[in-house]
Amino acid sequence: MSTPALSFDSTTFRRTLGMFATGITVITARAKDGSLIGLTVSSFNSVSLNPPLIVWSLANTSTVRAVLEDCAYYAVNVLADDQEALSNLFASKAADRFAGVDWEPGLGGAPVLAGCCAVFEVRNTLRYPGGDHLIFVGEVERCDRADRAPLLFFNGQYRRLP
Repeated sequence: MSTPALSFDSTTFRRTLGMFATGITVITARAKDGSLIGLTVSSFNSVSLNPPLIVWSLANTSTVRAVLEDCAYYAVNVLADDQEALSNLFASKAADRFAGVDWEPGLGGAPVLAGCCAVFEVRNTLRYPGGDHLIFVGEVERCDRADRAPLLFFNGQYRRLP
């Protein structure tokens, strides 16, 4: 069975996806050697309330893929509207993304970033191939929230709630 030709290209698909407003998260974990990893991710969502499951995806080409596949726990730090600089830092190629960043160790040593509007501490449960990404489904073991507005991303730009 052949795959039908698409009526759009990858740029059109990406720009169309950008019309779905998302929050911005930083996924953090501790590698087995003790080093810290973190990256900005907007592909985050809830899956189930019982059990409490979340989902996010990571490009197959990510340099931290092996660490995230192998770690027991990771944290999903939902950025507040004044944390655009953190989003940019963890999306960058900076050698030490944690330099000068205020955080404390969570479950499994995964960094929990200070000042976020929410955090989910997650047991690394399931992974599935998904095209050019790896899909992570994790079980939330701890979560907390602050009364802070979220940082949003829409149509290729950071946004804030009015």
